[in-house]
Amino acid sequence: MVQCFSMLLVREKFSKRLRNYDFLALRGIFVPLIKSYSMLNLVLFGPPGAGKGTQSAFLVDRYHLVHLSTGDLFRYNIKNETALGVLAKSYMDKGQLVPDSVTISMLEDAVNKNPEAKGFIFDGFPRTNAQAAALDVFLQGQNTGITSMVALEVPEAELRSRLASRAKTSGRPDDANPAVIQNRIDVYNNETAPVKEFYETQGKYHGVNGVGSIEDITERLVAIIDAL
Repeated sequence: MVQCFSMLLVREKFSKRLRNYDFLALRGIFVPLIKSYSMLNLVLFGPPGAGKGTQSAFLVDRYHLVHLSTGDLFRYNIKNETALGVLAKSYMDKGQLVPDSVTISMLEDAVNKNPEAKGFIFDGFPRTNAQAAALDVFLQGQNTGITSMVALEVPEAELRSRLASRAKTSGRPDDANPAVIQNRIDVYNNETAPVKEFYETQGKYHGVNGVGSIEDITERLVAIIDAL
């Protein structure tokens, strides 16, 4: 009963934002993003083995951003048995996908806990056009928006080589399984292609050559971000 009530509240809040967004968009009404000029909000993407973790840590430090990983948020909420964590776990325990509305609510909670943030790095989200649109709706309500989607682009052969090397120290057996590695790469390619187009349409997509030394890749990222 509690789960159903919680889900209804989350859905209603989520649906209301989408309806408001559609109402404004259909009428061509411009809603000024007051904080968007001072906040730096990045969607950081890249296939497994691209080096997102290494680069995001540097970007957080350089630009004083808050790193938001959906994986971390799920683990935190489930471990601490928050209302959203309990709700998410109820779906996961049944082998069902957690609804976007729940994930967005977790992100909302994390953003709202950092009112003085200079910006955010969204890691692992959005993965679909629906999620990207929902994120836009939420950020618009915060008088800000996504500044750019920055994607580390690395050839598959290089990714397989990196993950095989990482398997020796990561303690993750799936890093050493070629079939599992290829599946993870395929899932990434299939999921991110539509999201890439979503941000390309907005003129916010920036691909970065993710091959080279850590320092070289960092310089390329900084060059793009500083020019935004």
